[in-house]
Amino acid sequence: QVQLVESGGGLVQPGGSLRLSCAASGTIFSHYAMGWYRQAPEKQRESVAHITSGGSTVYANSVKGRFTISRDNAKNTVYLQMNSLKPEDTAVYYCTILGMGYWGKGTLVTVSS
Repeated sequence: QVQLVESGGGLVQPGGSLRLSCAASGTIFSHYAMGWYRQAPEKQRESVAHITSGGSTVYANSVKGRFTISRDNAKNTVYLQMNSLKPEDTAVYYCTILGMGYWGKGTLVTVSS
């Protein structure tokens, strides 16, 4: 059974940083592209960043230059380093195995003073 568990969310002031983690189990993690998505209150879920099995990355324009996605295949974990956070980054952040339909339950990030 495939499981994805996000962690690392919390309350942070504007300009601060957080690192999210997503631990995967039940699958051969290294074979798959992974993604981070987010959903703000009363908004649709949107893509934040993707990373292929080979380590190539793609970012939403809104986070480019501030967020970094990475993966550690030995730990079956994908990360999202978020710097220079803004109030508009407030959302529940989800990780997913791209194209497979598996999602974690999400972790809440709140950016507020």
